[in-house]
Amino acid sequence: MKLVRFGAMGHEKPGLVDADGTIRDLSAHISDINGATISPASLAKLKAIDPKTLPAVPAGTRFGSCVARPGNFIAVGLNYADHAAESNLPVPEQPILFNKAPNCVQGPDDVIVIPKGSEKTDWEVELAIVIGKTALYIDEKDALDYVAGFCICNDISERAFQTERGGQWMKGKGSPTFGPIGPWLVTTDEVKDVQNLHMYLDLNGKRVQNGNTKTMVFGAAHIVAYISQFMQLDPGDVITTGTPPGVGMGMKPPVYLKAGDTMVVGIEGLGEQHQTVEAYKG
Repeated sequence: MKLVRFGAMGHEKPGLVDADGTIRDLSAHISDINGATISPASLAKLKAIDPKTLPAVPAGTRFGSCVARPGNFIAVGLNYADHAAESNLPVPEQPILFNKAPNCVQGPDDVIVIPKGSEKTDWEVELAIVIGKTALYIDEKDALDYVAGFCICNDISERAFQTERGGQWMKGKGSPTFGPIGPWLVTTDEVKDVQNLHMYLDLNGKRVQNGNTKTMVFGAAHIVAYISQFMQLDPGDVITTGTPPGVGMGMKPPVYLKAGDTMVVGIEGLGEQHQTVEAYKG
């Protein structure tokens, strides 16, 4: 299934994408797409529904984040060897983990806001994992059984805040609008090989990132199992898993986002995001 949340910001409803690409309203069956409704049992019930029995949603309706605000929004750094190289950093021996603020999650096509005082706001197309059942001290061979599905994340990052303000990455990762996810939460049964998905990001019509999840240093199953050794992952938690090369920081000279820029962000089978950039106006 491809699950979605649609409607005005703060008033999203749950839905699914039918075989023809039409969004269907699921709100008569569940209240939202969240940790309580993406358990294996709940997903099985949703899968049994005939999409044609559900009301169609008008074309052009806004997409919200494909899962409601997560309890944890965890990220993995330098998880592509070629991205580590462009960052002039060694390939990590174990996953580098940091937090993004849960309230930076937003819809896939919502505006990206450059934070106050920022001069180095950057982009990162990433595969995100959505947890479907509680995971603690699990084995890698079982890890994908704890995953509800996958989605796109644009891990927006302020590089000066991240690397020049004391070395704590989360400073550059959690500003409002820095976590668009979606458009769809694609359940695991529809993703044949999560470690072989083409991924890309276009900036102002030019392709700047062009990669594949097969070059991840640590794969999705390893990441879920690894994180579960240090913390409990709960249903609805989101893990974004790192980016291939082509970020602005790695260009010569570096290129950073400015007001008026546009981005198209995509991963094979998981849809596309379309974003415009604005300056902070507060």
